[in-house]
Amino acid sequence: MATSNGTGVQAVAPAALTDDPEFLREIVERTVQAILETEMTAHLGADRYERTAGRKGQRNGYKPRTLHTRVGTLTLLVPQDRESTFSTQLFARYQRNEKALVLALMEMYLEGVSTRKVSEITEVLCGTSFSKSLVSHLAGELDTELAAWRARPLTDTTYPYLFVDARYEHVRVDGRIVSQGVLVASALRGDGRREIVAVDVADTESEATYQALFRDLKARGLSGVRLVTSDDHAGLKAAIARHFQGAGWQRCQVHYARNLLGRVGAGKRKELAGGLRQVFAASTPTQARAACRDLADAWRATHPKVARSLEDESEACFACLAFPLAHQARIRTTNGLERFNQELKRRTRVVRIFPNRAACLRLVTALCAEQSDEWVSGRRYLDLAELGGEETPGTMLGKEEGAMQLVG
Repeated sequence: MATSNGTGVQAVAPAALTDDPEFLREIVERTVQAILETEMTAHLGADRYERTAGRKGQRNGYKPRTLHTRVGTLTLLVPQDRESTFSTQLFARYQRNEKALVLALMEMYLEGVSTRKVSEITEVLCGTSFSKSLVSHLAGELDTELAAWRARPLTDTTYPYLFVDARYEHVRVDGRIVSQGVLVASALRGDGRREIVAVDVADTESEATYQALFRDLKARGLSGVRLVTSDDHAGLKAAIARHFQGAGWQRCQVHYARNLLGRVGAGKRKELAGGLRQVFAASTPTQARAACRDLADAWRATHPKVARSLEDESEACFACLAFPLAHQARIRTTNGLERFNQELKRRTRVVRIFPNRAACLRLVTALCAEQSDEWVSGRRYLDLAELGGEETPGTMLGKEEGAMQLVG
């Protein structure tokens, strides 16, 4: 059984990973136990035996609990307090993701489309006695919970900054393996914390799919959007213009830079990247445009397409300069959302090819819900006090000041 001292993970010899089959389970068990202890300390405002005026209650022993995971069954001790006010979301979040992943593997196994590795993992996790009716029942329960999360109201705050990005997963559809778009939208809440506000799986990225995503957001109460940051996808831009009239559109500077660097040979990319950094480091829109013109002039003779792009396609990269200086570094790219999409890729890699669209949506929704919960309950991402609450969405917010550097 897990001990209650919350000591965490100690350094051990790497050989233990292979010499002791129970080692990984014990490490995970100790780590999860430490998380529970930390949650209780935060809930009470004081550590064990700590005397402080800010203490909100007293500990009252432990309650045993098991948690079934991919590394085995963990036996844990959940801290209790005298007033019974402590509750942890750790089990709900963790088991939701575990269920979504295991269900995807079970469906692949039953349909005979799993790889040998997936089959071996599934047999270890679930045995071979599960039926299609059991899988259907478990999937139905989890889908109901995740659908409610996707449909949750967004009326308790405003969302001044919206970020949209997409990635692709391989999904089996009508006996064929096709690429399906995973559309994800995150936003900055009025309290300065991030939240994933929408996720969907669609046949392709198009104006129609993005319009459906934005219609759903507005129907759920999303409001106060002043700037939308995304790449230059034509359908996405059209949907933004239709559903967020008056809001600004920020073309992701990193996406733009990648596109532009792809128009020159490898030997010239470092030079062009240096010029772009100077453009994006400008403190005002006027300075940015002037730097852009100078860069275009420098490349016009040898790379006319680069010059035309700088003159005709760069303006949307400067929309962030209309907003407070302290916000600009965080709103000029979709880097934060792209990093999460890379985590999605890492977590879905074990499946490789989803047995159907529902399995894909189930797992990515569970992962989005987990990340969103961490963001909303975590530290503030931006201080939005400078933004105020009276401006019309998309209006210029005063001083043209700010300094940026290209990253990514």
